[in-house]
Amino acid sequence: MPEWYERDTIAVRFAVGRVLVQGPSMAPTLRHGDQLLVVRRRTAKPGRVVVVRLAAAPGGLGVKRLVRVVDGGALWVEGDNPFGSADSRSLGPQPADALVGVAIARIWPRPRVFTRSAATGRAISI
Repeated sequence: MPEWYERDTIAVRFAVGRVLVQGPSMAPTLRHGDQLLVVRRRTAKPGRVVVVRLAAAPGGLGVKRLVRVVDGGALWVEGDNPFGSADSRSLGPQPADALVGVAIARIWPRPRVFTRSAATGRAISI
């Protein structure tokens, strides 16, 4: 390996990633098999679709909606499908450091950019 390569190369961790939705927890907003573009962030606003590390699934990620931030900075996250979602309704608040990122777009199968409706706080397509 050339000397300049070792001296001038910086390890870069991308701030944007792709996440595959598995299961029915976010139906009808998102379906099993949808792929999301996610920006890594440590904070998010209520109403946004987020990716979190769920305490009940070690090593597993969940795609949920951030409903509110509760005392101590913990996150209250829920799936849009209350009958098919393991979320804060059954698991309780998730720690603030469980937040992995915020979904900004569905890239497959029907691309759409997420934004929030001022009236409902829910994701809408533009």
